[in-house]
Amino acid sequence: MEIRDRYAPSPTGLQHIGGLRTALFNYLFARSAGGKFILRLEDTDRTRFDEQFVRNLYDTFAWLGIPWDEGPDIGGPAAPYVQSERFALYQKYAGDLVVQGHAYYCFCSAERLDTLRKEREAAHSSATGYDRYCRSIPLAEAAERVQAGAAYTIRLKIPLGETTRFRDELLGDIEWKNDDVNPDPVLLKSDGFPTYHLANVVDDHLMGISHVLRAQEWLSSTPLHVIMYRAFGWEHPRFCHLPMVMGQDGKKLSKRHGATSIDEFRRLGYLPEALINYVARLGASYEEGTDMYTLDALATRFSLDKLNKAPAIFDYKKLEWYNGQYIRMKSDEELAALSLPYAISQGLFGTETEPEAANAAGTEPTPEQRRAFIAAMPLIKERISFLPEVPQKLGYLFSEPPIPAATEFIPKKGDLPRTIELLQIGRDLIEPLSVSTDEVAEEVIKAKAEKVGIKLGDLMMPLRVAITGARVSPPLFGSVRILGASRSLARVDRALARLTECF
Repeated sequence: MEIRDRYAPSPTGLQHIGGLRTALFNYLFARSAGGKFILRLEDTDRTRFDEQFVRNLYDTFAWLGIPWDEGPDIGGPAAPYVQSERFALYQKYAGDLVVQGHAYYCFCSAERLDTLRKEREAAHSSATGYDRYCRSIPLAEAAERVQAGAAYTIRLKIPLGETTRFRDELLGDIEWKNDDVNPDPVLLKSDGFPTYHLANVVDDHLMGISHVLRAQEWLSSTPLHVIMYRAFGWEHPRFCHLPMVMGQDGKKLSKRHGATSIDEFRRLGYLPEALINYVARLGASYEEGTDMYTLDALATRFSLDKLNKAPAIFDYKKLEWYNGQYIRMKSDEELAALSLPYAISQGLFGTETEPEAANAAGTEPTPEQRRAFIAAMPLIKERISFLPEVPQKLGYLFSEPPIPAATEFIPKKGDLPRTIELLQIGRDLIEPLSVSTDEVAEEVIKAKAEKVGIKLGDLMMPLRVAITGARVSPPLFGSVRILGASRSLARVDRALARLTECF
């Protein structure tokens, strides 16, 4: 049997973590078995449909590097892959169920259904759903009313007094009493549009879907789908309901826990590799003792029998750790290219632009600034977890930092006169430091500290504050090399002038 699974989002919102996890698991499962991964757009909810969400879908998965084998944009043998282009199919199959006696025309108006609901509420009735008022209308009579132009829907006949059984690849054998299934749900609405359930079942069958991997929140819909498959006389696909993704508080992951849309994670400076590597672990296990995987390596190791039944907890701190690890794996050139849009938007090289748009048009770096930006990557690579932190930590290299208060220059147990002396000693070291490797620079400044009988930290503190504008900064030696002797000396002299004024 060829494995064919699918990701079938409704383009009514931005792509989010739950959708990514579903798509990723379907992708990995198909790849692990040499099968096909299919994208289908379930766009029958026209009231909430927006073309921007379709664009967001394509853009998101292009950024993540997760391709599909068949889909709306590339076609395939089961085209079209957009539900709004398949309405004739749904109408045909709904009509077939009516003829076969598994569905019926319903002529109940919205007003009658609203009255029914209100009467039940007034009577404190436990009954829910449709009351099957039109179920017993003879087909011939119903057909005549349809021919006469009566408005109608088509409802599925749920077999009464039976139990629907199916096997879930993760949860095992499932039994569901038909009395607990939504009573005779609508398949085809009065405007000719299919409901989600009809379109979903027809499309999965016609597209040859062998496995349906989806979140456990869809488990309650599965008995209805199985009933529909059996009404059509079709074999249903194998179902696997994935564990829910929860926040640290044990509740379903939502915006109150933090970022959930992939766009937000992108804007915050997460790398696609980090998201994929972390999300792939939400409810699945791989090799013990290994943390970092490529997408291909994940596919090689993915297996349904390694899924967990328990809900997965989304840990933002763990994802941050992954992001930092992948940042450190980048070459200087790669990291510079990834963080450059954030540097431009934050005005690192000139006028600041809108911060919410990482690729906003702004002042591009000059060739000299670009070289310095790349050269600065080793200074911060081990110190950041997100891409926007790169320009935040490197501002002092591209513009003059404000001179801090005099107290910031003074080492522990020191005073202002002694600090001025230390800075004057350090000034004499700028020239050799600007042309030395870290190893040589460290030997130079150590030798000087020993010669004049002062602690290395006391010598470096005022120099660091003068050069970078802060007590805590990227490495001093690399900063001096990038700034050069002339700019570094100018900063030290500026600091000395200010400190002298305070003396």
